[in-house]
Amino acid sequence: MNALPAFSSMPDEQGFFGPYGGQLVPPHLKQAMDDINVAYAQITQRQDFQDELADLFADYVGRPSPIFHAKRLSAQLGGAQIHLKREDLNHTGAHKINHCLGEALLARFMGKKKVIAETGAGQHGVALATACALVGIPCEIHMGQVDIEKEHPNVTKMRILGCKLVPVTRGAATLKEAVDSAFDEYLTNPTDYLYAIGSVVGPHPFPMMVRDFQSIIGREAREQFLAKHGRLPDYVSACVGGGSNAMGMFTAFLNDAGVQLVGVEPAGEGVDQPGRHAATLSVGKPGEIHGMKCYVLENADGTPAAVHSIASGLDYPGVGPQHSYLKDLGRVQYQSVTDKECLNAFMTLSRVEGIIPALESAHAVAWAMRQAPQLGADQHILVNLSGRGDKDADYVAKALGL
Repeated sequence: MNALPAFSSMPDEQGFFGPYGGQLVPPHLKQAMDDINVAYAQITQRQDFQDELADLFADYVGRPSPIFHAKRLSAQLGGAQIHLKREDLNHTGAHKINHCLGEALLARFMGKKKVIAETGAGQHGVALATACALVGIPCEIHMGQVDIEKEHPNVTKMRILGCKLVPVTRGAATLKEAVDSAFDEYLTNPTDYLYAIGSVVGPHPFPMMVRDFQSIIGREAREQFLAKHGRLPDYVSACVGGGSNAMGMFTAFLNDAGVQLVGVEPAGEGVDQPGRHAATLSVGKPGEIHGMKCYVLENADGTPAAVHSIASGLDYPGVGPQHSYLKDLGRVQYQSVTDKECLNAFMTLSRVEGIIPALESAHAVAWAMRQAPQLGADQHILVNLSGRGDKDADYVAKALGL
């Protein structure tokens, strides 16, 4: 691992992580991206910004989130000990509030008049609507019609919080189309609007910004685990769609050669079933999507392929550019978990530990359940439990006939 580049230097000034990232956008939008980059660099160094964000993390979000040792689950599986970083206990129920507060504050400091975003499972939408209500900025969320019907509880919350919800019916009517629609609206007035991207994706500086705001997860986790166990975990895992919760967790551990980092993608109905999975890093190839270079699942003609996951927040045909580079470097291993394994993990964690996870997070739990029996009892797996499953409970109950 000593031969790897210094991870703290990513990205470069043009927004590249190795060959991935950048700003693949029209000239007028490039200027808007550059303006955001300059404002982000200046504003986030201001003490008043840092103090306000730190206070909100502590008193509004409820940070630091705890690490829970899942003793009963570990004993049932045999082998390694499984620990959960409880991002599901944050205000709004997931990790998304971390970067949404940062983006909403940034928008206020920049004097923006509206914040626009996409959402898949609705967690980013709820978190951004929450943050915008807090700082007093109008919020517009674009969401695929399929996801609106699937994630009704989050749709209701967004409307209660006062955001304008825009249903997207084009194409597959899921996350990729929601991103397209939100970008279209943003392009109508990039001077007055801020596009608050919901993951470590899109043109520079968004993959860097979202990572930086989310990196509090890993910083806390590393310090907490060391304090309690006097050592670091052997494995750290997190689900990967766009990759924000995983990047937030992994960043603090990148230079710890003894810690194996594992990103868990959605295998859906099987990675051998085109259009029925979203395992971008597992079976995709380098390409371009939504203003960045990254691994992409593509059709033969180079267009983004149809994707599927039981977890709405993971069904995206691209992935964060830093994840793409970390895959090529071999620093992170990317595995995949099927819908069936995800549902099993969802129900097992609920009934063995009394914790109902988001379907997205259940992918990482499923990988840990698969890996733990192969390891010794003196080894430790730390899972980022990125969100809670309130939004998925009715869907899962119907799917399983409960």
